[in-house]
This record gives sequence, C-alpha cells and structure tokens, in this order.
Amino acid sequence: MSLPVPNLDDRRFQSYVDDAKRLVQQRCPEWTDHNVSDPGVTLIETFAYMVDQLTYRLNLIPERNYLAFLDLIGLKLFPPSAARAAITFWLSAPQDDPVVIPRGTRVSTQRVEREDPVVFETLRPLTIHSCGLERAVSVGVEGLSSDHSERLGIEGFFCFGAIPIPGECLLLGLSDAAPSNIVVLRMQCHLEGVGVDPESPPLVWEAYDGGKWIACDLERDETGGLNQPGDVILHVPAEHEVALIDGQRAGWLRCRVTEPEEGQPFYSASPSIEQLAAFIVGGTTQAVHALVVDDETLGLSEGVPAQHFGLRHTPAVPSEIPHVVEVAAGDGWEEWSEVDTFAASGPEDRHFMVDAVSGDVSFGPAVRLEDGTICYYGAVPPKGAPIRIRQYRSGGGQGGNVARHSLTVLRSKVPYVTAVTNREPAAGGVDGEEVENAKARGPISLRTLGRAVTVEDYEMLAKGAAPGIARVRCVPAAGEDADGVRVLVVPAVADDEDETMPFARLAPPPELLAQVAAELDQRRTIGARVVVEPPLFQGVTVVAQLRSRHFADPPRVRDDATSALYRYLHPIHGGAEGAGWPFGRPVHAGEVYAVLQSVPGVELVEAVQLYPADPVTGMRGAVTQRLEIEPNALLFSYGHEVRVVAP
Repeated sequence: MSLPVPNLDDRRFQSYVDDAKRLVQQRCPEWTDHNVSDPGVTLIETFAYMVDQLTYRLNLIPERNYLAFLDLIGLKLFPPSAARAAITFWLSAPQDDPVVIPRGTRVSTQRVEREDPVVFETLRPLTIHSCGLERAVSVGVEGLSSDHSERLGIEGFFCFGAIPIPGECLLLGLSDAAPSNIVVLRMQCHLEGVGVDPESPPLVWEAYDGGKWIACDLERDETGGLNQPGDVILHVPAEHEVALIDGQRAGWLRCRVTEPEEGQPFYSASPSIEQLAAFIVGGTTQAVHALVVDDETLGLSEGVPAQHFGLRHTPAVPSEIPHVVEVAAGDGWEEWSEVDTFAASGPEDRHFMVDAVSGDVSFGPAVRLEDGTICYYGAVPPKGAPIRIRQYRSGGGQGGNVARHSLTVLRSKVPYVTAVTNREPAAGGVDGEEVENAKARGPISLRTLGRAVTVEDYEMLAKGAAPGIARVRCVPAAGEDADGVRVLVVPAVADDEDETMPFARLAPPPELLAQVAAELDQRRTIGARVVVEPPLFQGVTVVAQLRSRHFADPPRVRDDATSALYRYLHPIHGGAEGAGWPFGRPVHAGEVYAVLQSVPGVELVEAVQLYPADPVTGMRGAVTQRLEIEPNALLFSYGHEVRVVAP
C-alpha cells in the first residue's frame, strides 16, 4: 500500500484557463474576444497546459522523498526482539565431577521439510554440580526438630509428626548448592501416610537461598506424596546457596506440608522413609533466539569525524547488556559508550551510535560554525586505531516463539548430555517494524518530539520502550489516578502446538512493566500519573455442533474447527485482520458461524452458543448470542467445545 500524498494544488487545465480569463476581464477590460480562435486565448491555454503539467508532477512527490525526510528527522525502524527460552539439559547419568555447559551452546527445533530450524544460543555458562545428601531434619510447627542424618541409609525415619499438620517440614541438606540444577531424590518409602491424593499431595518443595525459601519446580513425584518407592525430581531455582540452619552448613531443600484443597483427603499418619539418596542429573539455563557475536572487528579508524562502520550480522536485537565499542589506545582498549543522539556530546566524549536494523555504527560528526570554528559532537578515534564491538546479538523475530518441548536438537558438542528441551514456550520474539508503520509513526514523532501528551504518544513510546511487546493500549485512568493514564501492555507469547494458550502466559513479566514505566516516566508531562499494567481479559467459550461432509474425517474436522476458533478469538493475532482481537469489541454468534463454515470438511454449522467464562477459574455464565466486552478489555479463548455429526 503506497503512502497517500497530499494534493498540493487541485486545479487542472480548465481551471487555470477560467482563472486567467477572469483576470483578463479585470486587468484588460478592452480585451473582449475570449473565443478559442483568439491568439491571446491560445497563449493562455498554452501556459495553462504547462502549469497543469508542473502541478501534476508536484503532486506526484515520490515516496522516496518522504522516507528521506523521515531519515532526516532521525526516525529509525524498531528492530526485532529475540525470544527467550529456558533450556533444560539432561545428563546421561550422574557425574562425579561438575559438568559445564558453555555459553553459546546451540539448540534448535527439528528440521521440518524445507523450513530452516529455529536456533537458540545459551546466554551464560551452566554448571551442573555433583553432590549428594548429607542431612535430613524434621521440623515441627513450633520449631522443634529431629535430626535423622545419622540414620540415612541405615534405618528408616518418619518425615513429620505422628499425624502431619500443615506447616511441618522435612529439611534435606545437600553437600553443595545446586543452583539451576535438577535434583533427584530417590526414596524407599513405607506405606504409612495413607489418605492423600497421589496425583496432588498436600506438599510443596522449596529451596533456601540464605534468607528465604523459594519454590522449586516439581518435574514429577513418583512416590505419590512420599507413600511409595520412587523418585522426586526437582528443578532447583538459580538463587539456591549454601547456608547455615541450626548450625549445619548445607545446600538446603525442604518438603513442607500444606493445607489440603477443599474436598481433598489428608494424611492419617506420617510418611516413613527407609532409604533416601540425592544426585543431580541436569540443569536449566536461559537461551536467546539470536546469534551472539563477541569481539567483532569493525575496521581501522581514518582519524576523521562522522566515520561509519557496519556490523557483519544484521539486524541487531536489543539486549540487557548495552553495546560497547572498544578503540585500541596505547597498551589496551578504550571503552566508548552508546548514545541515542550526538546532540549533547562534547569533543572529549567517547560516544557512538548504532542503527540496529541496518547495522551501521557511527561516530560523532563535526560542524563548521559561522565564525569558521569547528564544533565536534563526540570524540574522534585516532587514525589507524583498530575498532571492535565487544558483543551484540543478531536475529530475533516472531518465529522464535516456539512451543514447549520444541527445542530438542543439541547442535553443539557437550559431553555427558543426552537430551535437551524447553519445558515452557519461548516468548518475547517480535518482528522488526515495517516501513508502512514507520511512515505512519513519523508525523507523530515530529509532533511530540519524544514527549508523551496524547494517547497515541504513550502507545508509540511504550511500544519502543522494551522488546517483547505485542500490543499496547493507552486509556484514561480512573479513581485516585483520574488525572493520569493507564498503559495496558500485552506481551508477545507463543501458543502451544494445539494453538491453545494458558491464561497465565499473558501476564507481562515484572521487569517488562518496570522498563516501560521507567521510559514513560521520562517522557510524560509534569504532573501526569502513569500506570503500566496488563489489560483485563474476558474469557469466552464456544459450544458448537457441526455436520461434516461426505468422506470427511469427523475427528479431523473437529480439530480443525477448534483450531480455527482459537485463532480467530485470540488476543494477539485474532480478529478479522489477524492483528489481535480489538479492544472492547463484542463477539457475535453470527461471525462464529462464518468462521466455522469456512473450515474444510464442514457441510453445515447447526448450532453455536457463546458463554462468558472466567479465564482464571473457567466458571461459565449464561448462554448468549452476543458477548459484550469492557471497552478496554481483550478476549481470551477458554475451552471451546466442538461436536461433529457425520452425515
């Protein structure tokens, strides 16, 4: 779609001729013959034709000129952001010595036909420790403890009191801390603590960081709540540290008894453990959908202002680590800092700028003033000095938002590692800004000059404040903050393979909200209050009955119809245009009929019912044909049910 250009002069040939004849009557009243045969009228028509051609060309200002103007005012395309995922590495067996997964270890998805795999790189080294169990202590709710450490592997012991009560704990001390590691607790349990649901026992596993207890992620519990032999596999948080508890130094884990859920059974006796051992079988670290480049040489300085160098890999994606350029000086390297503009840079300031999309690294220019002196906006690297960039990341995009258990291919050679996976979907990947969007953003940027005044200003600045944002909505605040604004942020997240999405995944990370709030705090008008938070969500459940065509597979039709509902009623990429369900737009049963009727294999949509649903609890409301949504709320699909009747 081309940019609509203004019509600077809407007059045409006949308009110029008529205007000229009116002026002739005013200025030369003696000229009375205005017929086309008059030589003077011929001259008027000749000049009108020439002016009409000039006006036509003036109104065809090329789009390139408009883009050049946007570049002149300093408008840049938003770069893509890279998705992140927690990658879990599983060892083939417990090791006697620590295993180090180096930074930059690459994992990817499986290659599918002609599509290239999605590759992630780890951001930091991961040490998979080697440690065992040294301490076991039972602690009552009143703080009384029983140390079972001397009996480990010799005789059994009761985990809690005679009849467990919520708050009692079993402390397990490892010989060393196991941050970000996978700990296996192998137990020989005696059937004593009967009465609990083995699929959901009233227990929680936690790790100690020296000051507080942090919940562990439970991979699986084969003991059914410490009631039978099996393994308890825990993902220990990264904050785990060696600490002193009751004078004993260890890497502490604990199993705490909690209140049972309503209607659930509880322990009638304390579980008994006859043998207990601990070992480590893997670990988890963060990875990013980007190529991490270290110490790339940009070139040699020519010793003049306004030098430009190019990155080898583009585009560069935002990172929590700022870009640093190093210039060789003497016996070492001088660090140069990245800035957004050279306007405040002096002749001694070691500053540079990076255009993330094009990969252009530029140094400050010099401007000759009226009195002939030269003003330097930033220092100039010495002539012949090598220049390098310490680290940057290249890649990113929405394609990195892969589903859980998709990153299963280890592309780097790491000893003792037998399997890798991402236990949660990757999130945060956003494609780079399109030129069309930048053309629409240009006039807003020129009008606001980086200040947030209107809702459009807040939305534009919030979208560029942090990577990993899919949608932004700015609305007037209410209540005590009536003189401020609410900025509603929706993060970029991935769907699972069945295109459903857990509601909790739509909650923006606290660091993302803090980053947006910090940016808007610098841009807001004086006295304005800015609240950055997620929007409200209205759940919707569709219950539909379809009739399939002859020779169509009813289960396949049902799955395709369910997927179509999740795609259309989606907060991020749903709606008629695929750009996300519009804020506050109601849902009509009629449009759901149209979506289902377009599914291949559907002969007839016999019935459609809409139910409002609580996205947290799943509780349904009354059936309706039109589901209203709050003006600043989004839609969320919850548990659609499709029944297909064969012909």
